[in-house]
Amino acid sequence: MASHGYGSRRRWAGGLPRYLREIQSEIEVYVQGYGLDYFTTYFELINYDEMNEIASFGGFPTRYPHWRFGMEYERMKKYSTYGLSKIYELVINNDPCTAYLLEGNSLVDQKLVMAHVFAHCDFFKNNLWFDHTNRRMIDEMANHGSRIRGYMDRYGVERVENFIDYCLSIDNLIDIHNPPLPQAIMPKDVAVEREEDDQVLGPGDVPRLKAKSYMDTYINPPEFLKEQREAQAREQKKALKFPVQPVRDVLGFLMEHAPLKTWERGVLEIMREEAYYFAPQGQTKIMNEGWATYWHSRIMTEKALDASEIIDYADHASGVTASHGAQLNPYKLGVELFRHIVERWDKGRFGKEWDECEDMAQREKWDTGAGLGNEKIFEVRRTHNDVTFLDEFLTYDFVRDQKLFAFGYNPHHRRYEIESRKFHDVKKQLLTQMTNMGQPVIRIVDANDNNRGELLLEHVHEGVDLDPAYTKEVLTNLHYLWKRPTAVLTRTEDKLLRASYDGSEFKEEEVGEVSATPGTQIQKA
Repeated sequence: MASHGYGSRRRWAGGLPRYLREIQSEIEVYVQGYGLDYFTTYFELINYDEMNEIASFGGFPTRYPHWRFGMEYERMKKYSTYGLSKIYELVINNDPCTAYLLEGNSLVDQKLVMAHVFAHCDFFKNNLWFDHTNRRMIDEMANHGSRIRGYMDRYGVERVENFIDYCLSIDNLIDIHNPPLPQAIMPKDVAVEREEDDQVLGPGDVPRLKAKSYMDTYINPPEFLKEQREAQAREQKKALKFPVQPVRDVLGFLMEHAPLKTWERGVLEIMREEAYYFAPQGQTKIMNEGWATYWHSRIMTEKALDASEIIDYADHASGVTASHGAQLNPYKLGVELFRHIVERWDKGRFGKEWDECEDMAQREKWDTGAGLGNEKIFEVRRTHNDVTFLDEFLTYDFVRDQKLFAFGYNPHHRRYEIESRKFHDVKKQLLTQMTNMGQPVIRIVDANDNNRGELLLEHVHEGVDLDPAYTKEVLTNLHYLWKRPTAVLTRTEDKLLRASYDGSEFKEEEVGEVSATPGTQIQKA
């Protein structure tokens, strides 16, 4: 399975049975009635094994061959066999959208899945963070598979798979806020133009304001000229730096500048393109699932269910939004926050007067009859991702009503424990988990470190230290791609560290001091 991939044979074999086509038509009428705007959506009916195969491929019917897909298939198959999990649906961000229904699901489940899928398709089509994604990705994934198979035929399966492993180990090192757009990575040989009258400036000179000789020391004080010379020297040094500005798109930088063979560059290009395609799904997981859950719950309870189906629906839907131990459920958090927004904007609980009201009794009874909830959530769906969604709409009242808390690991008791129920602490922990999809922010700051062609990266510290084991493996794999020593500047316990790998030895050393303010740039001593 991992070598050949699953072929989308059922898509063209005859479509859905008649009873499911009728349900789809019914659900579409309800969906359109609520104002959802989605891509044309095709449903395919598949069995458990096929669902696990497609899910192991990230929801696509075919991908490039690689051992990790087979491993993921085996994991999903075991979870399904032992009743530990069940995949109800899969939907692909594509135009038209393709979604999969599971054979053996009850009619209630099929209705729920269709309503859920249409809401996902609406989100894919209208959310700003998906605007850059390839809407023909099913075809593109098939092309990627063909290209990788061609490389394997020419250069060997093991050699190509090993190179894919190196690429996948760093596929999170992309700039999620600047998806595949032209970037000025290489320094440009641009002469610095000055417009200071007719002054002739020699090396080390700086522009001076015109003044009589007896006023020159007042108009052009020596301290000011010294500062100007130092600033000019910094700018000249910066102009020779490569890259000119720190680069977060590490994959793109390596693709352009690493000493790779043509086929290696092609593989890296594929990994980067797919990483950017999947990035918005990681950036909007809570919103996307919350949006789909919100609308399937309304469609089912207000339109699609009859009396005999309510108990079954409630049983299955409660499983989707249930919280399990220390794991955050994006369905639950997302749907409850959308409901919270609807309630606030329907009752007018926003604006200057609401923010300034400190009377708790008045706040509890506050209802201006604004009725703007539905309009507001469509606006939110369009512009936000998980970070901005939580930052703007997670309120003290919501945290209190949902009984949210922040937790952490207590090494003394060797278990996770509640650390705080304070609103600020809960919100901070949630935002930390969501920022950059929970991944460290890494960027290239110098591709010619020590003037020896070494690659220097920087960890933008946001309060969470790098894992030394991961750091070692990533630097090792970057060394394979860059062919020169690699290093990363990071910090821990307010100490500036440099972790490096030179091809034979990994080492960490303290190299200076660092500001204690989280999120600040790290500078070498």
